[in-house]
Parts: sequence; structure tokens; C-alpha cells
Amino acid sequence: MSDNVKLYALSTCSHCKSTKKLLDDNEVAYDIVQVDLCQGDERTDMIAEVKKYNPNCSFPTLLIGDKVIVGYRENDIKEALGL
Repeated sequence: MSDNVKLYALSTCSHCKSTKKLLDDNEVAYDIVQVDLCQGDERTDMIAEVKKYNPNCSFPTLLIGDKVIVGYRENDIKEALGL
């Protein structure tokens, strides 16, 4: 998978954990930002970044190339990854 994959998540979110597990199980390389573990300006910056892709700022927010998937939507994620 050559597309850039980035996951914005919360450490306590079950849907975020399911998304992370799906990526891990399929050996997808990705960057993860656990927004709730960020502090101060970094947290403010990450929330602003998430809102650029997902104005509701809900989690998980997953970027696969130029595609944005909000929530744990297994079929959409697999389709976007070509799995």
C-alpha cells in the first residue's frame, strides 16, 4: 500500500481500537495520533487538523491517501486499502 495512511484516534475509544486492529491485522503501515494523549498546543493543533478532514471532530478519523473515513467502517476501510 503506497498511499499515506494516518489514524486520528482516542486512546479510550473502542472504535479506534477496532480500526487500529484492522490495520495491524492487515499489516498496513500507518501513522497514529492519539489526540487525547496530546497536551497543550499540540492537542489544540491536532484537533484543528482533525477538523480540516472531519468538521465534527469525531473518532476515529482515518486518512487513506485523499480518502477520509470517519468511524469504524470495515468495508470502506478495506475497499480504500484495496484489501
